[in-house]
Amino acid sequence: MNLPNALTLSRLAAIPLLMVLLIARFDWHDQLAAALFVVFSFTDTLDGQIARRRGLVSDLGKFLDPLADKLFVLSVLIVLVQEGLVAAWIVVVIFSRELLITILRSVGATQGRVIAAAPMGKTKTMTQMAAVVLLILQRPYPSLVPFADLAVGIAIIFTVGSGIDYMWRFRHVLWPSAGGASPKAGNRVAGGAPGAESSIDPLARELGALLSESRFTVSVAESCTGGLLGSLITDQPGSSAYFVGGVIAYSDDVKRAQLGVHSDLLARHGAVSREVAIAMADGARSRFATTLAASVTGIAGPDAEGAKPVGLTYIAVATPRGTACSEFRFKGDRWANRHQAADEALRLLIEGARSSAGKLAS
Repeated sequence: MNLPNALTLSRLAAIPLLMVLLIARFDWHDQLAAALFVVFSFTDTLDGQIARRRGLVSDLGKFLDPLADKLFVLSVLIVLVQEGLVAAWIVVVIFSRELLITILRSVGATQGRVIAAAPMGKTKTMTQMAAVVLLILQRPYPSLVPFADLAVGIAIIFTVGSGIDYMWRFRHVLWPSAGGASPKAGNRVAGGAPGAESSIDPLARELGALLSESRFTVSVAESCTGGLLGSLITDQPGSSAYFVGGVIAYSDDVKRAQLGVHSDLLARHGAVSREVAIAMADGARSRFATTLAASVTGIAGPDAEGAKPVGLTYIAVATPRGTACSEFRFKGDRWANRHQAADEALRLLIEGARSSAGKLAS
């Protein structure tokens, strides 16, 4: 149990105390409840900052943080309904949205994915918390009633909007064919059993046919895809005739030592950049002496890196005609972003193989 997770759990521990303060009748009980609500709400920002700063981000924290937010806010709102301070339909709308996202996370968990809080989800939580504070304080200070009503309206807008945003961003969790995610990873048949051929990525099959016909070879340099691209290529029977090898260059040190990426490129542009992707592809093609080479570097998620957003990915393909790089902005979760990157790399390799074969033929 690390500090960020302990701060997250403190919001759950505060729920009974807040409920008692809201129901009790003594001087300043509402003001005390509002103050404690603000204090424990602040832990929602603090736990994430500490986790990222100290490298303590964990799957447990990604699961607990949004769960604690939901229970913390909903528990207080239910008491406020009982006290006649907020309409019941508002809590129904908020609860319905949270139920949908919980179902989404549960389905994701069955697929081995953790769906972390999205930026708009965090904004939703902040607007809800601000509305709750005003709803509590409107009882001792009636002049705050119109401000509380306005805050509730804003919170409802962000609640519904963030629910739609979540369902769209992670639609491939409920509908695997949506969003470009590749469902085949969990459906492969091992050992050449019946059906194994049909589970091969059609792009990998097409690439294999092109490389076999042209007698080209290929290598890969992967960062965010972590070997997925090489795995898709080698799923194709006979791939040993054209696939030479690859480097999973997750760290900058490996990019420098194994692919010859210059330190100044990494320092000036960052590991996730067009320049580094090109250097990685060139390094792989040179190291393995292949006709083609593809590189992938990106931010799969769930957290962004500075000004670079989750989903930003650069894919470069080196051919005898030169090296070209494409930029992508994928919109899924970590699992979907990695699979989309691998599929796009296969498409670019197919284009590179075709153009190179045309040049050699002419």
